[in-house]
Amino acid sequence: MAHKHPEEDVYREFLIAVVQHNEAVANRLGLQPADVAAVILLEMRGPLAVGAIAEELGLPSASTTRLIDRLEKAGYVRRVRGERDRRTVTVELLEDGLGDYEATRDSARRHLDAIGAHYTPEQIPLLLGLLTHIGQAYRTATRELRRSPS
Repeated sequence: MAHKHPEEDVYREFLIAVVQHNEAVANRLGLQPADVAAVILLEMRGPLAVGAIAEELGLPSASTTRLIDRLEKAGYVRRVRGERDRRTVTVELLEDGLGDYEATRDSARRHLDAIGAHYTPEQIPLLLGLLTHIGQAYRTATRELRRSPS
């Protein structure tokens, strides 16, 4: 079937590459792709409540608990109970446990740095803005898909 918007194919190829890379990282670490997504989320946002991780990743609470169990067993995170309310649980990365994870990122960083060398300092904010807006568009589309009946 011929695609009516060939310019979209460039972005679709990008999405496939990102998904495949995330799966390769997960396989290398003996984790699930959602586990790697959680580590990335915690890297970017810092410690998060279990519910916030579930919401961000679109997982039911039982699946999120299993995800955190896997990350904890692998030495990537720890659960921290709230001081005032012991029922609240925050998940935080263990810096000492991220060596294997960081090693999986070296290749991608090297290739991304090489791409960055092709752009001027003035172009970088435009590219980052574009990626930010694309991410927001996909998050909005994801929320819409999750809310609407099948």
